[in-house]
Amino acid sequence: MNNTPSTNTSVATKNVVDNAAANGSFKTFGKALRESGLADTLRGAGPFTLLAPTDAAFEKLPAGRLESLLKPENKKELISILNYHVLDGRSSAADIGKMTEAKTVNGAMAPVKLSDGKISFGEATFVTSDIASSNGVVHGIDKVNIPTKQ
Repeated sequence: MNNTPSTNTSVATKNVVDNAAANGSFKTFGKALRESGLADTLRGAGPFTLLAPTDAAFEKLPAGRLESLLKPENKKELISILNYHVLDGRSSAADIGKMTEAKTVNGAMAPVKLSDGKISFGEATFVTSDIASSNGVVHGIDKVNIPTKQ
């Protein structure tokens, strides 16, 4: 990926949450961040690496699962799942591709694999990568990873 600084100031000034929202592929992820209360945290100084499931990834969840997670009584579980998609620090796709596992913000380790030039994080595969943000980086993934321990 291109590692030169972005000359697009609109990208460079947006935080990871607002940058993901501007992408258009992460509407459901953004809604989940708002409902969980994590959006404000992730707009903070960071840096953060978001492994953001695309809208298509959320559509792969079992019927009714997303609606259930968005209910106030399931906020703790939603936060745990979302935090499983966040890494402390700014990690490019190249950085993540060198890992065998990554410690997520929820405390659980997620397996990482590089195979045939494709990066897998948990059970998901990168579909977009290195969306530069003012407080980190966003990578789009094709599946919502559910941590085994929440």
